[in-house]
Parts: sequence; structure tokens; C-alpha cells
Amino acid sequence: MKIMTKKINFKITIEDSAERHPVPVLGVDYKVKIIYKNLKCAELNVEDRVIKISLPNKYKKENNEKILDLAIDKMYNEIAKVEVERAMEKTRLLLGFAPEDYKIKKLNNRLGKCEDGKIIINPEIVKYSREIIDYVVLHQYCHLKYKTHSKGFINMLEKYEPKYEKMEEIIKNI
Repeated sequence: MKIMTKKINFKITIEDSAERHPVPVLGVDYKVKIIYKNLKCAELNVEDRVIKISLPNKYKKENNEKILDLAIDKMYNEIAKVEVERAMEKTRLLLGFAPEDYKIKKLNNRLGKCEDGKIIINPEIVKYSREIIDYVVLHQYCHLKYKTHSKGFINMLEKYEPKYEKMEEIIKNI
């Protein structure tokens, strides 16, 4: 499974720190490696199931939990831009319609929601497999036609994802 491998530069501040292992990306666990270099701002690179976070040397003696959280959140946002766009286009072609708009935004205890003809997807969805991402997007598309989990909603969902009950069970356990 291949994920985006580009450097992400951003400004950060540190408060406290620790390392986290593993970090899930598209259903696969990655190790995190922190490297200190002569840099002005942090860089993040993904190679061979290792997330390499390069930090400026001045942070060597700092506790890096906060910076690690910021870097991973930024990575999830960047991957979500690509993966959610892919899933949205796939679902648009499958169903023949699209939402007025969609956005990627942190949601509390939810992977996605549909309101006022717009779909919102939590960037943390990229922790899970593409199959889950595709299902959550399809689920939200169905809400464009049916606001509640009515019989029509379930019929539409089942038509395009016969394993929808299995998907729902996986999501409940997340």
C-alpha cells in the first residue's frame, strides 16, 4: 500500500513531549522516528512504514509530545486531502450526483457527517483502510438523499455497498 510521500513544512511551538508508536495510516501501522537537523522548521517524510519527523536542533532537549501531535495531525490532513478527494470522485461516478460542497474538518467522535447538502469528513479517517474511507463517504452521500437512516437510506446504502452491515460494525468498534 503506497501513501503520499512529500515533505510537509510548517511552523510549530513546543510545550511538552513523548513519542508514539505505532501511528496508523490507511489501516497500516507506522513507526515514528525523530531526527534532529540544522533546520528552521519541522519536516515530515514517510518512507518504508516509518514516519520521519525532522526537527530543528534547538528542540533536542525538549519534550516532543506536542510537536509530534502537531506533525501527525498535519500529515493526516494532507493525506486526507488526497484520499477523501479520491473517495468523493469514486462515489460521484458511482451514484451520478455530488454534494454542493465537502470539507475536511475535525469532528468529535465521528468520521463524517452531512448537513445542509454538504459533507464533512474527519481527517483522522485516514487512520483506517481505503475501504472504510470509501464506505464513510458513500454513507454521507446517501444522507444527501435521505436525512435519517430510513428504509430508503438503508436500501440505497445496501445497493451500493452490500457489506454495509459489516462496515457499520467495524466503525462501531473504532
